[in-house]
Amino acid sequence: MNTTTAGIAFAASLIIALALVHVPLGDYMFRVYDNKKHSRAERVIYKAIGVQPEVEQTWGVYAKSVLAFSAVSVLFLFFFQLLQGKLPLHLNDPGTEMTPALAWNTAISFVTNTNWQNYSGESTQGHLVQMAGLAVQNFVSAAVGMAVAVALVRGFARRHTGDLGNFWVDLVRGTIRILLPIAFVFAIVLVAGGVIQNFHLHDQVAQTLNGTEQTLTGGPVASQEVIKELGTNGGGFYNANSAHPFENPTTWTNWVEIFLLLIISFSLPRTFGRMVGSKKQGYAIVAVMGTIALVSTTLQNVFQLANHGTVPTAIGASMEGVETRFGVADSATFASATTLTSTGAVDSFHDSYTSLGGMMTMFNMQLGEVAPGGTGSGLYGMLILAVITVFVAGLMVGRTPEYLGKKITPREIKLAASYFLVSPLIVLVGTAIAMAMPGQRASMANSGPHGLSEVLYAFTSAANNNGSAFAGLSGNTEWYNTALGLAMVFGRFLPIIFALALAGSLAQQGTTPESIGTLPTHRPQFIGMVVGVTVILVALTFLPALALGPLAEGIH
Repeated sequence: MNTTTAGIAFAASLIIALALVHVPLGDYMFRVYDNKKHSRAERVIYKAIGVQPEVEQTWGVYAKSVLAFSAVSVLFLFFFQLLQGKLPLHLNDPGTEMTPALAWNTAISFVTNTNWQNYSGESTQGHLVQMAGLAVQNFVSAAVGMAVAVALVRGFARRHTGDLGNFWVDLVRGTIRILLPIAFVFAIVLVAGGVIQNFHLHDQVAQTLNGTEQTLTGGPVASQEVIKELGTNGGGFYNANSAHPFENPTTWTNWVEIFLLLIISFSLPRTFGRMVGSKKQGYAIVAVMGTIALVSTTLQNVFQLANHGTVPTAIGASMEGVETRFGVADSATFASATTLTSTGAVDSFHDSYTSLGGMMTMFNMQLGEVAPGGTGSGLYGMLILAVITVFVAGLMVGRTPEYLGKKITPREIKLAASYFLVSPLIVLVGTAIAMAMPGQRASMANSGPHGLSEVLYAFTSAANNNGSAFAGLSGNTEWYNTALGLAMVFGRFLPIIFALALAGSLAQQGTTPESIGTLPTHRPQFIGMVVGVTVILVALTFLPALALGPLAEGIH
């Protein structure tokens, strides 16, 4: 079986598996968030944190709860890292202590579901911080995204009310009933596949074939690896991330990890359809996600398998930065999946990709990571793009746009437009400032178009809460730690505020009856319109920057 055929079979099996779990997992998540009963364990948690689970919240209170929980999480993780040298299971390696700027960047990174890493995990973070700090945030930051998505869906589903549910209930249920059970099962699967799970520090020594000794760093890797992918987090236990054989040993574990990072985001549209009382609407949203994802993955593979240059022509593909145990096609599929979601994990190095292959990873993130996007954030991002689409359609026919029985008035479209504009503003302004400062340009490993691509990729990744990077940029400086940390904060929480405000506005409306002029939002016509609006808006926003970076490099 040649490389192309094997790559097609690999991607096709993923599509089949995702299709098989779409309905049962989507229905299960619907029951989790729709159920009014609380388990005994959940009631203990609510009592411990002083929450009344039966009391629902307006969008403003819901947003304040999200922000308060996230702020406390940042402070806890920040001090946890700075004090880890005094705690058990610390590596105690001299010269590897966290600086305040790096600890700030890392705390923000994991709380915002970005998981940008300006450090080498195996030589900087002790096992206690890895599993009790970083892994915990992998769970709860993903649960926050799902909670916001469910709140927005309630805004579409409810009538004449200001209540969107209870954030603390949604947070706890998403963690305990969805993320923990799946993570537990697949952690065992990964251990069976060769991913390590132990508490060894730097005390394991192996003798290599040439007689030298090599220190092996162990740790609770499998338990962190599974939620890193499932929660679309992406932060690796090791610096090499999923390219490291202790995190991702074989081709089939590579398949499992891609499956995990797509499974919830591709199933949430089914949950959305059940909550709004129309399964067809859920199928329409997942069709938009699937269409964009399929085109992106195909192009990513084409660009990486293309024979440009002497060596790629000789071997039939671009192997630079690619692990031989995975190969080009499977690595390109991983790269597409991790940037179409907000995962940011890597099993190959995007900085080594072809110019157009690297451009695709950037463009995937610039889409807003909505195909299928992050855990929860992909769904609420796609629903806002659907709102923008019906508004554009309404302008074409001179009619007040409607979506799911709700009128899209000036207030709703302002909130949706503000949501969309946050990320481009952060990316383009941040990149411009960095490129205008000689000191920050010095962090680039390359000059010219590829150097610009390194900086553009960094701010694109941070603002869209992805966390992957072009490895050529030295981001562990005080300026980049601060600037990218701010990009993560604003890129995560401003869209959440706009999404919740939109949900509150929609929930207060009644139902607008369908008429002959109502745009059907479950048919192929609407699916094509949403795909077109998404791609066109992003192209108009980022094409000039891409033309100066990867496109210019590709033409050259």
